[in-house]
Amino acid sequence: MASSKPLFLFLFLINIFFLLTLTSAEDAFVPYNFEVSYITASPLGVPQQVIAINDQFPGPTINVTTNNNVAVNVRNKLDESLLIHWSGIQQRRSSWQDGVLGTNCPIPPKWNWTYQFQVKDQIGSFFYFPSLHFQRAAGGFGGFIINNRPVISVPFDTPQGDIVVFIGDWYTRNHTDLRKDLDGGKDLGMPDGVLINGKGPYRYNDTLVPDNIDFEQLDVQPGKTYRIRVHNVGISTSLNFRIQNHNLLLAETEGSYTVQQNYTSLDIHVGQSYSFLVTMDQNASSDYYIVASARFVNESRWKRVTGVGILHYSNSKGKAKGPLPAGPDDQFDKTYSMNQARSIRWNVSASGARPNPQGSFRYGSINVTDIYVLKNKPLVKIDGKRRATLSGISYTNPATPLRLADQFKVKGVYKLDFPTKPLTGSPRIETSVINGSFRGFMEIILQNNDTKMHTYHLDGYAFFVVGMDFGDWSENSRGTYNKWDGIARSTAQVYPGAWTAVLVSLDNVGIWNLRTENLDSWYLGQETYIRVVNPEPTNKTELPIPDNALFCGALAKKQKQQIISSAASFNGNGLKLLFTLLMFVCAISNIFQ
Repeated sequence: MASSKPLFLFLFLINIFFLLTLTSAEDAFVPYNFEVSYITASPLGVPQQVIAINDQFPGPTINVTTNNNVAVNVRNKLDESLLIHWSGIQQRRSSWQDGVLGTNCPIPPKWNWTYQFQVKDQIGSFFYFPSLHFQRAAGGFGGFIINNRPVISVPFDTPQGDIVVFIGDWYTRNHTDLRKDLDGGKDLGMPDGVLINGKGPYRYNDTLVPDNIDFEQLDVQPGKTYRIRVHNVGISTSLNFRIQNHNLLLAETEGSYTVQQNYTSLDIHVGQSYSFLVTMDQNASSDYYIVASARFVNESRWKRVTGVGILHYSNSKGKAKGPLPAGPDDQFDKTYSMNQARSIRWNVSASGARPNPQGSFRYGSINVTDIYVLKNKPLVKIDGKRRATLSGISYTNPATPLRLADQFKVKGVYKLDFPTKPLTGSPRIETSVINGSFRGFMEIILQNNDTKMHTYHLDGYAFFVVGMDFGDWSENSRGTYNKWDGIARSTAQVYPGAWTAVLVSLDNVGIWNLRTENLDSWYLGQETYIRVVNPEPTNKTELPIPDNALFCGALAKKQKQQIISSAASFNGNGLKLLFTLLMFVCAISNIFQ
């Protein structure tokens, strides 16, 4: 595909125009412009290539309100293709905007593409990241906040401020080198550090931490309460988050208000997001440590990778002092961590994005229509290559996205035969997809027979985390399920040698990615998709294919036709409106720079 920047800017404006014409006055339109490029940064004191958005690492936070219509124009200035995925954003009726290979063709280098979606009936703390080529290991991530509409009450007082915090393990090797290691059958090895908001550790220890590393500092006022939204955007390391001498009052996770409970520290696994209310009630004359440390690893060996930032009171006159605040007593105690996870409950009396209590949806009384037991194991060799599997299948992405293949009836792209139980024969590489029943109620049991922690994420939905325990799941395990206030979220941890059970109401038409959030295992094939089709097609359950859809694989020839058709169809009065819109966009955006 040849670069065509002016034409793609033209098409961007066309699509913004159509979006505006379809948007009601009640649902505001919020535009963003993302320029994705490489910059040089030294988060751990070593210059390296990272992925920035608008020259920011991490990228800018998208801040919108329930039911807003969002348009994000992405200009790809990388040297490889790109997709941006909006983790936890449900894309109601529009899996076309999900930003994964099952639904979208990649954005080629030097091209623009505009995501257009409504944050329908959602609130909460989410994040976005690049979903291809192991790029998340180089950055490209940022926050995504959806606020309640003013008419909907929030189950806590308005905080003094809203602070987004990204924690995650980090390597000083480029993501391309990490990718080559995985392709060559190697493990990534121990990370070089843990970053907090893209920065290395504060020098709390002269031996473990080199000099001249930039660290994160959060500025606060004494006596005030802040909402701190914490996201683990790392590769594969579970992290324990804590703030010296301060309680973390858990209030929300991935779009659901929780029963408010205080924690001195909380395990946050890869891909997970939490909101804490933190009151600045300590002696304000000194600073305090913010810590993100690795879990379930050799503590003495991993001390040098601990992430450390600073909480700075406005009238503080002294540096943080003393040892780092301690995490859980036993670094390898998974039972402690599981009990902590079980304690996180849904606030069933709080209103969500709509003015009805969350608990009015009685998930525990709904009949299950589909049951899938998904089992993962340590990496295996298939055809001489190291691969990750789910129920014995290692997923491979076809050249034509699944949703496009459905739309244009391209046969042979994938098989709708993902097994309900793990395969008993040899593992195999397949493009195998789960056949979901529209408006069905699916029970998914995630069985982790690997030796490391995993978190699993489902696009398009929030599922109910109803149970987790050690050992193998059995039919009798249902007797332990929480059928009343299990948390609704999009990412759930599964401990080694344990299972986690989730329930999901399949009311969102589309093709939705189900994957491990551990980036190395995801890259090596530990994923699938759930296909949810309304047998009676209607725009009420799924929006039409976007006018600016990209085409690739078996449909690559349609790309040129689509460009010509879009340009030709926009004339007459439409052009006058386009020029008006052009003036508007130029006033609010640096799109032409």
